[in-house]
Amino acid sequence: MSEQSDADPDLSFSTAADLREASGDGPGSESDDAFADLHHPERTFPRAGGMRYEGATVIELTPRDGPVDEAELVALTDTVLSADRYRVGDWFDLPLPVFLVHDDETGDTFRLAVREAAIELHVRSETGAEGLRAFHDRLVEVAEHDAAGASLDWRVTRRTD
Repeated sequence: MSEQSDADPDLSFSTAADLREASGDGPGSESDDAFADLHHPERTFPRAGGMRYEGATVIELTPRDGPVDEAELVALTDTVLSADRYRVGDWFDLPLPVFLVHDDETGDTFRLAVREAAIELHVRSETGAEGLRAFHDRLVEVAEHDAAGASLDWRVTRRTD
């Protein structure tokens, strides 16, 4: 057997997920505009009744400067959602804060959850990029005022199932 030379191609195995991650386009990767080209879930109506969503796109907003206490993120989220533009419903019996949010200015509806030191924006059928960007922009603005002028830098990532 001969040794592999520099001219020989690398024939090691790589999965599609490895290739997407290396190119920066994979789930959970940070892109130039995580709000662009949203993938909406499909609604299905089982014969037994009700409605289910299949497929998911989640935008995660995480402070870059390290972990922030989830209680602080919930308080920050409550402040953002107190703006006149939002109508909000929440579920009290869940082990984490979950809200159904409607932005009256953009007409977008999305689900919001605070989990593992991140704010998650779950894309629904009636969600557009404009409403998600508006929430992000208001979050940045409110965080600057709550942190006594110190700007929190937010990492915005997207994953699609």
